[in-house]
Amino acid sequence: MNATKSPHKTLPRIPAKKIPAALIYEIMDGKPVYYRGYREVLKNEKTIEEVMGASSLQGIMVEYILRILFRQLDEKQYHILTNEQGLHLNRKNNLSAGIAIYEKTKFSVAQADKHYATIPPKIQIEVDINADTEGGLVETYINKKTDKLFEFGVEKVIWVLSESKKVIVATPNANWQIIDWHKDIEVIDGVIFCIGKYLMEEGSPFA
Repeated sequence: MNATKSPHKTLPRIPAKKIPAALIYEIMDGKPVYYRGYREVLKNEKTIEEVMGASSLQGIMVEYILRILFRQLDEKQYHILTNEQGLHLNRKNNLSAGIAIYEKTKFSVAQADKHYATIPPKIQIEVDINADTEGGLVETYINKKTDKLFEFGVEKVIWVLSESKKVIVATPNANWQIIDWHKDIEVIDGVIFCIGKYLMEEGSPFA
């Protein structure tokens, strides 16, 4: 897999007890995964709110994908959850979902509560990465999170990566696809998006 890599760096270790809990993005294997930019918060260069929020480009891409999903997926058959939906896989893993598509037969409104979801979505879409991956590989984070989602029961994970302009389409027990984001990507049942084409048509310099 050739997902975008971060340069190797030797970064000073910061004791976890000195990092505010609000900066934790996910828990993976019992260890905190912090928001990208958390080091700038600790140096008072950014606020917690600044690193927790999405970039405007990320927001536009999410909005585009959601618009397609809400228009084309049968609302009687599917829930489409966003806003970094929390997923409780087990006692050591609490992950986040950018966009989670649920079958209503497996997850109903009556099952929703004030806690993280313990039922896996059918499909999960991640638009860029909000987790801190400095000092390591973006690829490692993507691989690890995707594999955990498969173990949880997710049937397809789609990663949209603006830095490399690639889309990774991953399904269990199959070769993952790395696709140029100017190509059509099928989510489910003929529902297709093309993020690169959309950005180009809208005049984005990031297309």
